[in-house]
Parts: sequence; structure tokens; C-alpha cells
Amino acid sequence: MFGIGGSEIFVIILIAIMLFGADKVPEIARTLAKGITQLKNATDEIKNEITKSAEENGFDKKSLTSGFDTEFQGLKEHVDGLKEDFTANSSLDVKSITTDIDSEILKAKENLDDLTGPIKRQR
Repeated sequence: MFGIGGSEIFVIILIAIMLFGADKVPEIARTLAKGITQLKNATDEIKNEITKSAEENGFDKKSLTSGFDTEFQGLKEHVDGLKEDFTANSSLDVKSITTDIDSEILKAKENLDDLTGPIKRQR
């Protein structure tokens, strides 16, 4: 909740009790809760009004995103086709690729072992 942990809430409650007294804190909490509830209701009403106005003017989510959905589906089918073509026509072997990479790594390690001078590796 707002990135506040238990210890921070405890300190806030202690400060509130010291400032307002133990008898006023529940009343303040109720007032804050009512204010937050009213704010939430107001934002929900605004959201509903905007949605209602958009639907009345023909701007519903379905009509706005339908073009994207069809394009995305076509793109997905195209990528799936490319993937199938690649796997069917691929002559690459993963084992040979990893062997080539491992041999290059070993060459680089040997080159580092042969270094002399101020950047010689410490063992």
C-alpha cells in the first residue's frame, strides 16, 4: 500500500496519537475514510460518464481495437509461418554451433594466458 511498511504505519499512528490525543484519532480516521470513499465514488462516476459518452459516440473498445486485432493476428500467422519454414529448411545443428563457440572461447582464454606486461593476469 503506497510502499509504506508496517513500521512506518506504526510511527505515523504514534505521531497522530501524540498530536491529536487518543480520543480524537478514531474520529479523524473515520473522516479520512469517508473522504477517500467519496473520492473513489467521484472517480468511478467520471470513468462511467466517459465510457458512456464514448459508447454513445461510437468509440467503444471493440470498434477501436478490431483493426489492431486483425493486423496482429495476420502478423502472428506470418511469424508462425516463417518459424515453420526456418525449422523445416534449417541445416544448422545446435551442437555444432556450441562446439564452435566453445572452441573460440578456449582460443581467447589461451590468448589471455599468453599475455605479458602490465596487464598480465594474476593467478
